[in-house]
Amino acid sequence: MTQKAMTRRRALLTGAAAGGALATAPLATRFASAQSGAPIKIGFQQHQTGIGAAYGRWYGRTTQAAVKLINDNGGINGRPVEIVAEDDGTDPKRGAEVVEKFANQHGCDVAFGTLFSHVVIGSSPAAGELKMPYFVVSEGHHVASGMLNRYTLQPGITDVKSQVQAMGPYVAENLGKKITMIFPDFAFGHDHRDFFTAAIEAQGGEVLAHIAVPPTETSFTKYFPQIPRDTEVLYHVMVGPGVLTFVKELGEFFGPSRPEVFGFIDSLEAVDLASPGLEFLEGTYFWEGNPRYAQADQTEHDKAYRAAVGVDDNGASTSDPADVSTYSHMFGCWETLHVIKAGMEASGYAGPDDRAKLIEAVEAMTDMPESLEHPQGPKVFNGKTHQVFGVQYISQVQDGKLVKVHTTSIEDTLYPDEVDYTTQSF
Repeated sequence: MTQKAMTRRRALLTGAAAGGALATAPLATRFASAQSGAPIKIGFQQHQTGIGAAYGRWYGRTTQAAVKLINDNGGINGRPVEIVAEDDGTDPKRGAEVVEKFANQHGCDVAFGTLFSHVVIGSSPAAGELKMPYFVVSEGHHVASGMLNRYTLQPGITDVKSQVQAMGPYVAENLGKKITMIFPDFAFGHDHRDFFTAAIEAQGGEVLAHIAVPPTETSFTKYFPQIPRDTEVLYHVMVGPGVLTFVKELGEFFGPSRPEVFGFIDSLEAVDLASPGLEFLEGTYFWEGNPRYAQADQTEHDKAYRAAVGVDDNGASTSDPADVSTYSHMFGCWETLHVIKAGMEASGYAGPDDRAKLIEAVEAMTDMPESLEHPQGPKVFNGKTHQVFGVQYISQVQDGKLVKVHTTSIEDTLYPDEVDYTTQSF
C-alpha cells in the first residue's frame, strides 16, 4: 500500500487524531466530566529482568512520563490512566502469563509495552484468546507479517523490515557492497538477516557471511575469525547484557585496520560512547530510531520530550550522566500511549466491552504528524497490517558523538501488505 493510498483512508479520527494536541484543564476539575471515576488500567508488560532489563528500565521511565502528561491534561475520556506493571523476565512463557494476569487478575483495559520479539510472539496468542488489545513496542516483523492476530498492534515504532529496507541504499552507495552480518540468533536477529540481505541484494550487493550469536553470549572473540577477508562492510546488531563487551572485542580484533562498519544502535543502547575501548568507533555509522544526541536541527517536540522523560542532550539521565538511555527505542512507549489515548477517545471507549471498537478506531488511523505526541518524527499507520511506518536516521560517530548524516523518507520504508487483519473477526 502506498502512502497516498493510506492517506485516503483517513476517516474516523478528527480532533482526536494521534497527532492532535492535548487539551489542558485545571487540576481540580480535570476528571470531573468522567462517567466513571475508575481509572483506565493499562497493563505494562515490562522487561524488568532478563536480557531486556536495560530497555525495560527506560521503557518504564518513558511510560510514567507519558502517563503523567496525559493525566495532567485530563486523562482519557475524563478518566485517569493507571499503569499496572508486571515483569515478564524477557521470557516468552512468562510473557503469556503476564498477559493473562492483566486480564484475569488486574482487570486491565489493554496490555502494552513489550519489546523483545520472542516475548511478543509468545504472548500474542494469549492476548487473542483473552480478547485483550495488545499494543507492542517492538521492532520485529511479526505483526506486519500476519503471523499474529487482530488484537496485536504496533502503532508506535517501525519494524526491522522497513528500517533495513531504508538503510540498504545508503550502505551500498556510501560504504560498500560486500557485507558480513553479525546478529543475535533469535527472531529479531533473523529479521535483520533476511530483510537486510534482500535489501542489499536489491542494490547489487552481496552478503558474504551470516554470523548468528546467541543473545545471552558474554564473549564474542571466537566469532570474529568467521568474517571473510574481502568484507567491505561489517553490519552488526547485538542485544543483551554483553553489548559493550561485543563492541570492545570487535575493536580489539580489527585494531587500526577495519572495514567500514555499519551498526544498529541496539549494539550500544544504554552504553556510553565515551566508554574506554570504544575509540575505534570513530567514523563508523549507526541506524538510530531516534537520535540519542540532541542534533543541530533539534525540534521543540524533541526538546520537550527529553525534558519530560529526564534525558539530557547527550542521551543520558539528567540526574546521572553515567546512566545512558535507550533513546532510540523508548520513544515508542510515549507514542504508543498517545495512540491508545487517541483511539479510546475516537471510539468513546468506556470499558472492556468497547475493546473491538478501540481496535477499529486505531485501524482507521493514518497520518501521525510530528508533534509532542510523536516527537520521533512523522508517521503513517497501516490499519490493515497493524504496523506504523516512519522516517529513519543514520548517524556517524564524530568526535565521540552520534551526528545525524541522513534521514530517510517514509516512502523509503514502505513495503507491500502481507496481511489484512481487518478481515479477521473479533
